[in-house]
Amino acid sequence: MTPLSRRLFLTVLVDPAGLPGRSVLEQAEGAIRGGATAIQLRSKAASAREQIALGKVLGDLCRKFDVLFIVNDRLDVALACGSNGVHLGQDDLPVDAARTIAPPGFVIGVSAHDAKEAREAERLGADYLGVGAVFPTSTKRNARHIGIAGLRAVIESTVLPCVGIGGITARTAPEILRWGACGVAVHSAVANAENAEAAAREFRVLMERGGPHRA
Repeated sequence: MTPLSRRLFLTVLVDPAGLPGRSVLEQAEGAIRGGATAIQLRSKAASAREQIALGKVLGDLCRKFDVLFIVNDRLDVALACGSNGVHLGQDDLPVDAARTIAPPGFVIGVSAHDAKEAREAERLGADYLGVGAVFPTSTKRNARHIGIAGLRAVIESTVLPCVGIGGITARTAPEILRWGACGVAVHSAVANAENAEAAAREFRVLMERGGPHRA
């Protein structure tokens, strides 16, 4: 079985609100064909009903290609659409509470901005951490960025697989891996690209060439 750290190597976030007039399904499939190992649905503007409907379609796509499917923030949506897991922010349902509801093998990721948050997430039973924003990002304009030093501090504080997120490009992704992250999570650089497949392939090629990933 492929370890979770490897399945998180290249996570592409998709959001229908960021793709007016374009198909999220097409962009997700393009990203997967280009080498994405996980798809994460982030849809803060949609209703739970809309998210579940979209999640079921994306889940079918991810199962077809054997890639991880994660839902952002909403455990109820994640369970209802049959996803592989959920990614929780610091203001979302606590990890230990989510774990009591989730079935065995369900993946729970948590956002961490510093070592204290990382250690708490590990203590409560998280499976992996999304660390950042590493660099300034247009996706979340109010997000504080922690830089490479902040990324390293989190990675060194935990045994959990760490995924760098926030303002990462294909050129900077290998640096994230060299500092010990198991992978990167990106949104605009792939999901909003004119050619999502080509964008994901550039990430994958440079990341595979650029350095070790954390087991």
